[in-house]
Amino acid sequence: MIWFLRLAFLFVLVTMLCATSWASYACALWKTPQALVTHPWFIATLFDCYFGFLTFYVWLAYKETSWFARVAWLIAILALGNIAMSLYMLITLFKLPSDAQIAQVLLRQK
Repeated sequence: MIWFLRLAFLFVLVTMLCATSWASYACALWKTPQALVTHPWFIATLFDCYFGFLTFYVWLAYKETSWFARVAWLIAILALGNIAMSLYMLITLFKLPSDAQIAQVLLRQK
């Protein structure tokens, strides 16, 4: 299972880096049309996205014991979204042996 999760989060990271790079080269973020950023579905999608980020962060804050790490990862997640989340997961997964149980991924380690 660990190898599958490593591949899955590596796929997320690479895909997000490619999509973000492509979008950045196509149009600067601050040049997003006002009609788009004020559209109700755009706003609803942002709320959905950031609540997902915060949900992931609650689990991360449970796992991490250092306040510095908790704050640093919160800033990274709020700024980079799924890029930071997939990096966190890859760091976590590569610290574990390939035959680790899923509980070792999900639960705080002593």
